[in-house]
Amino acid sequence: MRGRLANDMVGRKPRGRDVVPLSSLRVVEIGTLPAAAYAARLLADFGAEVIKLEPGEGDPARRSAPLVPTEDGEAASAWFGYLNFGKSSVLLDAASLRDSLTGADVVICSLADGERAALGLDLHALGKSDPGLIIADVSWFGRSGPYAEYACADAVCRALAGMVKLVGPVEGPVVAPDYQAAIIGGLSGFIAVMTALNARVRGDAGRRMEVSVHEACLALMDLQTADAWFRGAGYPREGINRFPPTYPVGIFPTKDDWIGVTLVTPAQWMGFCRMLGLDDLARPEFTMGLDRFPHADEFEKRFMPKLRERSAREWFAEALERRLPIVVVPSMAGVLASPEFRARGAIVPVRFGGREVEAPALPLHMGATPPRPGGAVPRLGGSGAEPRVRPARAAPMRLRPGRPLDGVRVVDLSMGWAGPLGARHMADLGADIVKVEACQYPDWWRGVDNRPAVFEQRLYEKAGRFAVMNRGKRGITLDLTSAEGVRLVKELVRGADAVLENYSTGVLPKLGLDWARLSEVNPSLVMVSMSAYGTTGPWRECRAYGSTLEHGSGLPNLAGREGDPPTMGHIAFGDAVGGLHAASALLVGLLHRQQTGIGQHVDLSQIECMMPFTAPWMMEQSAMGGVSPRRGNRHPDFVPHGCFRCAGEDAWVFIAVTDDAMWQACCRAIGREEFSPLRSAAERRGREAAIERAIEEWTMRRTADEAMRTLQGHGVAAGVMRAPLELYDDPHLLERGFWQTVDRAFIGPHPHSSLAFREGAERYPVRFPAPTLGQFNAEVLGGLLDLGAEELARLEAAGVIGTEAVPSKRTAKA
Repeated sequence: MRGRLANDMVGRKPRGRDVVPLSSLRVVEIGTLPAAAYAARLLADFGAEVIKLEPGEGDPARRSAPLVPTEDGEAASAWFGYLNFGKSSVLLDAASLRDSLTGADVVICSLADGERAALGLDLHALGKSDPGLIIADVSWFGRSGPYAEYACADAVCRALAGMVKLVGPVEGPVVAPDYQAAIIGGLSGFIAVMTALNARVRGDAGRRMEVSVHEACLALMDLQTADAWFRGAGYPREGINRFPPTYPVGIFPTKDDWIGVTLVTPAQWMGFCRMLGLDDLARPEFTMGLDRFPHADEFEKRFMPKLRERSAREWFAEALERRLPIVVVPSMAGVLASPEFRARGAIVPVRFGGREVEAPALPLHMGATPPRPGGAVPRLGGSGAEPRVRPARAAPMRLRPGRPLDGVRVVDLSMGWAGPLGARHMADLGADIVKVEACQYPDWWRGVDNRPAVFEQRLYEKAGRFAVMNRGKRGITLDLTSAEGVRLVKELVRGADAVLENYSTGVLPKLGLDWARLSEVNPSLVMVSMSAYGTTGPWRECRAYGSTLEHGSGLPNLAGREGDPPTMGHIAFGDAVGGLHAASALLVGLLHRQQTGIGQHVDLSQIECMMPFTAPWMMEQSAMGGVSPRRGNRHPDFVPHGCFRCAGEDAWVFIAVTDDAMWQACCRAIGREEFSPLRSAAERRGREAAIERAIEEWTMRRTADEAMRTLQGHGVAAGVMRAPLELYDDPHLLERGFWQTVDRAFIGPHPHSSLAFREGAERYPVRFPAPTLGQFNAEVLGGLLDLGAEELARLEAAGVIGTEAVPSKRTAKA
């Protein structure tokens, strides 16, 4: 890609910085799956014309809670508005389908097989008739496997993906509010389409991508599944805001509000204890999270009274000075009132006719191709479909052999989970990822600390979580605190297409490796920087983990039951979500670069990446001055909706009755037809507790899998609440080949998850295992930079490169 781009750009005048990269595209959205709608809206944000084909009664999401008043006194769905602003709405029939598809570039379809057949829509034939057409076929579970025809809802999908069982009090799980699977699945759909667009702009034919929302959610489980597999056992549910093996990782009351605290390293624990004046707890035997976790109750009796002495803002300010990952946990009102979020453009207007409400912005702060800031929600059938004369596409329209991103090179300066997950997506899709570590500062997901055994036994090569997150990457070592290390990484950047980094904001400028310096080396570079609050504003130096990102987004104040503290939904929610956004940003930037030769810097705030999960309630807060009460496992629209205990230890099934016909089927399935006269959700709401008792009487006589299969056989949305380790034996994932076995030095054969999308029946296979430290030094530095054996030996003797970690005090954290 690098050489071809340089040749193509000779004599071409670059376009201005106001280019909207997808402005020439027509996207047709068919079906009502929320994940598909979100993928299409992201394309609209970058300028695509998106035609939403709706049934006569409208997308069901138009009736989803929460509702906000419009200018004419009617109520409109905030959720529908967030999914669909910037689109046009056309009523679906054979004629409008035909006219919309004429001249289309991308089709995003979530119709079931029977619905497609009724419309005469054959996606395979459509692709053959237009070789350049990109098709994303989005569904809850993919088009094959035991669950392919299952009824589903957002929480059911997350339960089957392992996202629910470990969350909540010991006595039973509590699911987070809806729409999380939709956002995650939509991001994966967007990545799939952007991958195909990047390939097509280089001469490929269009690609047909099958996207599974269920498999997309599994990206959030990489840490827990890997840790459980290598331990041979998972962790139990330990209570609200407790997630072993890390402690503390939770939310605690202060004098006036709540703060989120995550302490991982020994230095952070000691700094926290000293900040509170509890120096006696800063002892060596408590330096690791696993050592602290058994003493959680004892510790909280000591430090919670201290936290109540000062305000959340005061603790946050001191934590910034001490570089501790502690943030305020805001309400929706707090988010909307934040001058810091507003200064960064993290809040945008969404218009329902003449009524404007506020919602989270797409958190991709693209330097050259910013997304549109908000937009108008379409009226049902408010537009007509017209055939379009599409601009001519470059020939030839055929698929090249290999993977869609073959020829792309990314220098990966990231560590941990978020950045490496974004880079792993690129690697799986064919990009050459050069991962840069240092012997003195390896990727901290290797588990490196200064205990002698870590180095003597090379334990840093035996971390399963590192292995699953860094497959397919060529790993090298360069000491970036040395002048030679900086010079060599700049040479790598000179020949690269992109750089991805997630250092704390001040680190790379001190090393001379920030955007300003690297763009001088490579003016067409795309660089994605990932930090907690972004690179601007007073909070830019905030240290963060994935849990910190959830804390700072406001999401915990929407989750849990009334009376509970703000409730986390994941041990490190923000990491995987940030990684998906990073991959999205890279693909948008690379497409624009290929079109124009212009590079750009992407300032990605990972806390802002979490804010789409709060969108309907932020809009409700904006419109109504408050948000609806928390409901725990219950749902504002679906009755019943919740976790039900089954036979066996801590065994649960999640059930969501999404419409009145499904309720009749549920009554038949459990043999309780005396409840069938309750034909509406409003009627069932009045007897919700009795209904829940009747269902649990039935489920407790069956295993969770038996209950799921029986209910699904009657068309009821139900899913086993899987634990992370159980996912490896899930029959649907096994039949679909989701788990791939990889053999790596120091570890041996172990399972890896796959991408959430694929082309046809085939997965993208794992290319090669995660690198051992410095494994590719000779191949990369010799092959790309022409360094000879003598020069490599000199660099190794000087400690600039190497293949073994050495003890060092870590001065920078991803």
